[in-house]
Amino acid sequence: MKDMMGMMKQAKAMQERMQSLQQEIAEVSATGQSGGGMVTMTLNGKGDMTTLAIDPSLVKPDEADILEDLVIAAHADAKTKLEVIVQEKTQELTAGLQLPGGMKLPF
Repeated sequence: MKDMMGMMKQAKAMQERMQSLQQEIAEVSATGQSGGGMVTMTLNGKGDMTTLAIDPSLVKPDEADILEDLVIAAHADAKTKLEVIVQEKTQELTAGLQLPGGMKLPF
């Protein structure tokens, strides 16, 4: 029974740390770029785009497809950076935890 109480305490502590991690991740942002910095965008921790900046020299009607590609590339760059940040924060949280093989956090 003593082991069960210890496990319950660990589970509660883990739940509190996960809530804290989720709040921390929500406050994180990542900025991606493409076209040598001519297109930049920022994503928040939820993956929502919060800013988009496009160099005015790219705004030409006959080159819209290039601009579209650069926006997509900047988004992919920001998303990749955000995923790295989330993974690092999750690893910090789970350091020392004995999780079953193949189990990933956050769930």
